[in-house]
Amino acid sequence: MLLQVKDLRVHYSKAEILKGVSLSVGRGETVALIGANGAGKTTTLRTISGLKEPTSGEMICNDTRIDGMAAYDITKLGIGHVPEGREVFAPMTVLDNLKMGAYLRKDRHDVGGDIERMYDYFPVLKARRGQLAGSLSGGEQQMLAVARALMARPQLLLMDEPSMGLAPMMIEVIAEKIRGISRTGVGIILVEQNARLALELATRAYVLELGRITISGAAHELAADEHMQKAYLGE
Repeated sequence: MLLQVKDLRVHYSKAEILKGVSLSVGRGETVALIGANGAGKTTTLRTISGLKEPTSGEMICNDTRIDGMAAYDITKLGIGHVPEGREVFAPMTVLDNLKMGAYLRKDRHDVGGDIERMYDYFPVLKARRGQLAGSLSGGEQQMLAVARALMARPQLLLMDEPSMGLAPMMIEVIAEKIRGISRTGVGIILVEQNARLALELATRAYVLELGRITISGAAHELAADEHMQKAYLGE
């Protein structure tokens, strides 16, 4: 397994947000994390990437314990994070945002080639390379956020609400990019309020309710589950 999370517990002050979450992700596998607002999905991703310290539990990436490690060390181990709301560096150009994604890499001579690959993967970014990131459309900023994370050459990509606020046509563009990333062997944990889209993109899925995993299984099986249809799929 690329990543194993075991009995993860996280507090904000005295409030326990995650109450024993366990999940796993394999190489090249897309795993969806589905749940209502406030269920703990974003907290799960922030804890895996080192932005939030766990209270207890284990997180193991490539046989290395990462719980308690600093975020930059976790990034070095191959975990990239596309945060909710994109959080691009608005005053910086598209090109400089991409360079920032490679900040921790030691193979500086390969960075230029990876920038060109990002331009091939997201042609609009090449056309906008000298433009300030804050002036891009929502869909373009989402592409930039994904490309910036890929510049670190992650083995695991954490994606938080990639379709949020996007037009239907742009959502399909982002969905196709997620499929393409998975085909390269990168594991993905996908947090997505659009549960139907998440289950279409994922191999497996977990349902998080009030800080606990309540349902898990193959994505196509969860899509047919009666509780899922009523609670998350609007059927």
